Amino acid sequence: MTDCLFCKIVAGELPAEVVYNGPTVTAFRDINPMAPTHILIVPNHHIEHIRDRAALDGTILAEMVQAANQVAEMEGIAESGYRLIINYGPDANLVVPHLHLHLVGGRPLGRMVPRA
Repeated sequence: MTDCLFCKIVAGELPAEVVYNGPTVTAFRDINPMAPTHILIVPNHHIEHIRDRAALDGTILAEMVQAANQVAEMEGIAESGYRLIINYGPDANLVVPHLHLHLVGGRPLGRMVPRA
């Protein structure tokens, strides 16, 4: 996809602080971090969102989680804990339409979603 921000980062066309670069997924620091560690893990090929058929085979999701676990180790947050988040749709505030997994940690995170 030619206009996809994350595709351009994976291709090296836009700058990012890449912390993991594998054959199928890439991880880079979020430019607007919500915690001391906030890293995005993305497939190297364009998958629009979690409901996309390409995401449903499970292989890419497993590789994203494996990369997240490895990055958590590298970042020193594996033992203290971290959160993995995938957003879908406007209510979840999906901003970039490219499947991505947020790895968030480095401090106590509290409740995942405030009670209504």
